[in-house]
Amino acid sequence: MRSLLDDDVPPPGPVRFQLVLLRRMQDFQPALVADALRTLGVPRTAMREANRRWQGRLRARGGGAPGAARARDFAALLGPAASVTRRAYGDTALDVHVWRVPLWPDLRFEATCGVGGVALNAWLVRAPEAEGPALRTLADLAPWGCTVDEVARAFPPAAPREGAAAPRFALDFTAPDEAGEPRACTAEFAWGLLQRWAVD
Repeated sequence: MRSLLDDDVPPPGPVRFQLVLLRRMQDFQPALVADALRTLGVPRTAMREANRRWQGRLRARGGGAPGAARARDFAALLGPAASVTRRAYGDTALDVHVWRVPLWPDLRFEATCGVGGVALNAWLVRAPEAEGPALRTLADLAPWGCTVDEVARAFPPAAPREGAAAPRFALDFTAPDEAGEPRACTAEFAWGLLQRWAVD
């Protein structure tokens, strides 16, 4: 039997979906992605193939560029959601689907879906039972160490950069450096997880 390390075909299920997430993060943090691939026991080529199949799935319903993912697209790889709750957003109620993601045990993949199960937003968030990082200065912002919500709460008022949207997202905010001096910064995220930040 061939090992996964010798096989370019991504394994089905949660591993394949994690490879889709990693493919986007590869643009920011190749070393962390390489470590994650070793943890999963798959080659880099399997990550590319997983992403190709994911994009193909999203294109299949309408042709051309990938369309919006739906709850059933995520469930096809991650299985049934661990929870589905209805959450009010102004005058609208949306369904929030949550899945466990083994590669990040303290995080959950959350898809907020509207009519027809179309995902209006989908990214990684901190699990309710997990303790998040203490974010006080820029030095605390470690790649893969915090989520969009955590940075926004730690350094208000934070604002999404114009045109930013998941799976790539940028947040503008002001935070103290190690000397306590306030710095205007931009943080970049992939699927809701911090990838890098820079002082403007």
